[in-house]
Amino acid sequence: MKYTTEIVVDLPRDEFLKKLDNPENMKHWQRGLINYEQLSQTPGQEGARMSLSYQMGKREMEMVETIIKRNLPEEMHTTYDTKGVHNIQKNYFREEEGKTRWISETEFQFSGFGMKLMGLLMPGAFKKQSLKYMQDFKNFAEKGISVLDQ
Repeated sequence: MKYTTEIVVDLPRDEFLKKLDNPENMKHWQRGLINYEQLSQTPGQEGARMSLSYQMGKREMEMVETIIKRNLPEEMHTTYDTKGVHNIQKNYFREEEGKTRWISETEFQFSGFGMKLMGLLMPGAFKKQSLKYMQDFKNFAEKGISVLDQ
């Protein structure tokens, strides 16, 4: 399953990237994030891995993020792996008159019958969740509104 989401954030690209690229900020815009742990000696660089833990309702989910391409300020691509799901995120950042257009190309690859079925039956839910993270980042970056306060 593939889709593209985008949003314009009212910040210059360098400020946008400082906020996006700081792992300490993730808790303010990634709902359900309860912990992260750097798994690499060179965090933030190509090949770097980070473990992420989320609480989604009553269920806890762990995944590993891997940076596969880091060409800032233009783009950063990552993968996220958890049981039954391989997610590829290609993020592009365009400077537009003092604002930043964030374009995210997402691809989900499912293994296992249950995850494949969920991908077939609920593709809109995945896109909606991706857009929600982007909107939450926009609120945090522009207004300092944290999902922790909601």
